[in-house]
Amino acid sequence: MPRHILLCACALLALALLSRSSRGDEILFKNGDKLTGEILSADGGKLKIKSKVAGEVTVDLADVQTFSTDKPMQLRLKDNTLVREQIQPAPTTGPTTGPSEVVAGGNTVPLTQIKRLGSTGSKWTGAVLAGGSLARGNTHATDLNIAADATLRRDNELQDDRFSLAAAYNFGKQTVNGVESTSSDNWFAQAKYDKFFTDKFYGYALMRYDHDRLAFLNYRLSPGVGVGYQWVESPDFNFSTETGVSYIYEDYSNDGTNDRVALRLAYHVDKKLNDKVSVFHNLEYLPSFDNWGDFNLNADAGIRASLTARMFSEFKVVWQYDSTPAPGADNNDLRFLLSIGWTF
Repeated sequence: MPRHILLCACALLALALLSRSSRGDEILFKNGDKLTGEILSADGGKLKIKSKVAGEVTVDLADVQTFSTDKPMQLRLKDNTLVREQIQPAPTTGPTTGPSEVVAGGNTVPLTQIKRLGSTGSKWTGAVLAGGSLARGNTHATDLNIAADATLRRDNELQDDRFSLAAAYNFGKQTVNGVESTSSDNWFAQAKYDKFFTDKFYGYALMRYDHDRLAFLNYRLSPGVGVGYQWVESPDFNFSTETGVSYIYEDYSNDGTNDRVALRLAYHVDKKLNDKVSVFHNLEYLPSFDNWGDFNLNADAGIRASLTARMFSEFKVVWQYDSTPAPGADNNDLRFLLSIGWTF
């Protein structure tokens, strides 16, 4: 073969390979539109892609006909099958013909069966919050509240589970007619582990510790185990319910100790209203098995608004109810907290 023909053939081959590699990942929509860039993840029926022109774009999988990646990605299906392969587009004769599918690991996968694309990794995420007030003059008061939460969601060949940690501390004091008194002094810490057995069903184990000096509560230990159901898990909306059994041990500074075995019913919900604002609500109900009138209730509800990429403001209402408090203590504890937070 003449030398100049060989050089031209090599140049054409290199150009073809370069053109293919520069194309990147691609999404084909049911209406015939295409979007290229780098596919980042898919979760909760949403597909996220980073385009050079439009930046990060999130689209509904329901609007997608097929898509492809130019590198291997981790794909978990709703039956918990895990594939780590390059995603190929399913054959189509037109944008809206045939089912919405992709090809992964040599198998055709309906888009409706995709639980998650892209590994969740092993990175902790969460937030630290702080708030308070200071008054001097006719009113002499100091209030401080701090809180933190962290979550590790693992989803790989060996684990499909979730760790979560949470803690908060509230302190306040005031001076009236020269007499200083404490208006609040309470804190809690909680650790929880969830093991997913299926796409939705999981078992949990948790430990919670509460202290409230004004309620004469030295400490309340509440270990528990049970099962939960993750009705929805997505970047924009999460909803889960749980039922189980908890052992509650209380130590009061003015009334000795008390212990009981209780049913635990709980739920969690959070929802992003838009890119800046999200809402959340948690409730935990713990009635004693041998006396349904003896129960504890822990609940909160709040709203978060992003200020920057990492900073946000939060308004939260916290309600705790003890049907059998220590002598001299009230059943209800209701707090309204306004804080500034940082995510990590």
